[in-house]
Amino acid sequence: QVQLEESGGGLVQAGGSLTLSCAASGRTASIGTVGWFRQPSGKEREFVARINWSGDRAVVGDSVKGRFTISKDNAKNTVCLQLNSLKPEDTAVYYCTAAYPLGAYIYWGQGTQVTVSS
Repeated sequence: QVQLEESGGGLVQAGGSLTLSCAASGRTASIGTVGWFRQPSGKEREFVARINWSGDRAVVGDSVKGRFTISKDNAKNTVCLQLNSLKPEDTAVYYCTAAYPLGAYIYWGQGTQVTVSS
C-alpha cells in the first residue's frame, strides 16, 4: 500500500504562484510514476503532470505547459508541483496519484484546493 498526502493549496491572485507537495509513504519502492490531476467544480478530472519515481523523466500537460513544473525530492519521497502565472481557470481540486510501473493510477490523495481570484 502507498499513502499520499497533498499540501500547499490555497487562495492566490491571478498571476501568483503556489507550490503543491505530495508526500508518499508506505511501499514507496514499488511506485513507478506519480502524477497530478485536477478537477474544477462540475467538470471532469484533467491530467496536469507526471514524473517517474526516479525523478528524471517528467511530462507536463499542454494546458499548463510553460507555467507548471513537476519535480521530485528523492530524500523526502515528495513530489512537488510548482504553479506559476496562475489563472482563474486553474481553480480546481488538485490530486496526487501514484501508479506501479506500467500500471494504472491506483493510489490517490484526498486533494488540495487551489483557488485563483481574478
